This record gives sequence, C-alpha cells and structure tokens, in this order.
Amino acid sequence: MTRASLTIDLDALAANWRALARLSGGAEAGAVVKADAYGLGAARVAARLAQEGAHSFFVAEAQEGAALRPAVGPLADIYVFSGHMAGDADAIAAAALIPLVNSAEQANRHLAALPGHPFGLQLDTGMNRLGMEADDWQALAPDLLARAPRLLMSHLACADEPAHPMNARQLAEFRRMTDGAGPRRSLAATGGILLGADYHFDLTRPGIGSYGGQPFGAARPVVRLALPVIQVRAVAAGETVGYGNSWTAARPSRIATIAAGYADGLLRAMTGRGQLFAGDRPCPLAGRVSMDLMGVDVTDLPEVPDTLDILCPAQGVDRLAEAAGTIGYEILTLLGARYVRHYSGDGA
Repeated sequence: MTRASLTIDLDALAANWRALARLSGGAEAGAVVKADAYGLGAARVAARLAQEGAHSFFVAEAQEGAALRPAVGPLADIYVFSGHMAGDADAIAAAALIPLVNSAEQANRHLAALPGHPFGLQLDTGMNRLGMEADDWQALAPDLLARAPRLLMSHLACADEPAHPMNARQLAEFRRMTDGAGPRRSLAATGGILLGADYHFDLTRPGIGSYGGQPFGAARPVVRLALPVIQVRAVAAGETVGYGNSWTAARPSRIATIAAGYADGLLRAMTGRGQLFAGDRPCPLAGRVSMDLMGVDVTDLPEVPDTLDILCPAQGVDRLAEAAGTIGYEILTLLGARYVRHYSGDGA
C-alpha cells in the first residue's frame, strides 16, 4: 500500500440508520447527506440508504441536491437547508429540489421564480441561525400555508445535552408556532431522536449517528483509516523528532514516519495527544503533525506493520476528535481527498 486507505462500511452505516429509524417511532426517518455525506461520499451513502427505505434526504445547498438526484432517483424528496438562494432557481427546478425557505425574502424569490414548485419552511425556535422568527412567521403564515408547503422544520441547539433546558424551550416554541398548521413537521436530528417521542413529529433527520458519531452511543463504527508507514528509524534517548524539537525521546525509541498530515484533514491540534493503533495496541504521536507526515512511537510493538490505523474500532471519530479538541463532525468532514477510498458491504 503506497497511499492512505479510507474504508467506509456501508453495512454499518445502514445498520445505524435503521436503528435511528426504529427509535423515531411512527415518524419517517430521513437522511442528512450534506457535505458529501459528512465526507464519506453522498452518492454511495444515499444510494444505500435509499435501498434501506430512506425517502427524504437533506443537503446544505442546491448544487449538492442537484448532484445527489441521480443517486436517489426521481421520486425521492431532496430538501435544501439553505433555502432558495439567488441563482438557485434553475438547479431547484431541474433536480426537483425542495428548498426550505428561511425568510420573507426567500419566500418572495421562490414564489416569483418557481410558482407552484414545492417548498418547505424553516422556522427559528431559538437557535438564531436559520429560519423565520416568530413575528415574520405570524405575518407570513396565512399566505404561505395556503400554498401547501411540504414541511415545517426547526433545529435544536442543544440536543446532544439531554438535560439542557433549551430543548424543552425550543420544543414548546415549535409547537406554539406550528400546532394546527397542517403540513408535516420536523424538529429532531440524531440528538433530537434520542430525546424521545415528543421531539419526533412527522419526520426525523438522522445525520451524525448514521455515520458512527455521538450522541448515538450505540452506533457501529463506519470508517477505518489506515496510514502507510514510510520509514522506521532508531532514535536515541535525548534526541528530538519533528518541527520545533517538540518531542524528546525519554528512552531509546523506534519512530515510524507516517504518510499523512494536516493536508489530509488530520488536525495539527492532535500533536502531543493523538495516537494510532496497531490492532488494539495504541502508539502515541511523536512530534508535531505536519502537512504530509506524522511521527509515531512504535517502540513497544514487537514488529511494525505496513500501516497503522488512526480510525478503527479501537478509536472512533469521537475519540480522535477528543484528542484534537474538536467534534466528530469535523473529523469526518475533513477527511482528505488523497485517501484511496474503499466501500464495503451491500452497495459497495
């Protein structure tokens, strides 16, 4: 192996999605595949989830939706979180996308450019990021509801903290804004699904949990990232490794130089904290993570394999994220383009 290898287990991903669909109770489970399915390949991921029964897909912007349409076929619903931006009309119409309109300006743009074309509405229930605020919604609701929007949705700010009072406040506000309105409703992504049936409404939006991340603690690992060893060298006690002399050998050591770095999405912030694995045996980083290379202390291995894993059953995306001081979402979406990608499981 001469290049780093990223393996995506579509069977594990599908199992995670099915589990979240079951937890959604009577609500339909959609699938969030924005940002190229969190870096794992939207076409492959969405095609497999469509095979599992997913019908509603969520993307960040219209061009993502247009690229996704061939993978899910003509009958699936593709919702666009950013709504109807200037210049989006052709893509929305050609790919039969459903923009989630976020403001009066977007509503006017959509109705003028594509009268009669489906749309949904995003409402702000306290996150202050996207969606119509209560006063705008109150003024616009009679006209917009008369045009039969496909979905009313909002987004929870603190769903990964079940006891946070913001969850109950947003739930109450969403009900106040939408009870009796008529269209289908959606409030819960992965964290919201785990909050229970009160948050499920008609359609849930599994995202990070399908890809093996928190807060879905029961998720199966989906990705394995194996990094090739270029060279192994003996380092005497007192010698240093890498830029800035940031690591000093406390004993005679063997250091493996690994062919990956922050240009591949492996964050420099892991320096001094991250580790790779030979099977289930941890090997700490030695020196700074640089652009294309990392040093790894393999002194305690009986023999050094051709590759070491940085994502594997022994270290999932959230454990690696903790070492980098970030979240699993960022680890997944930064996975670099230089990796050779392999898909396993049905649909590979």
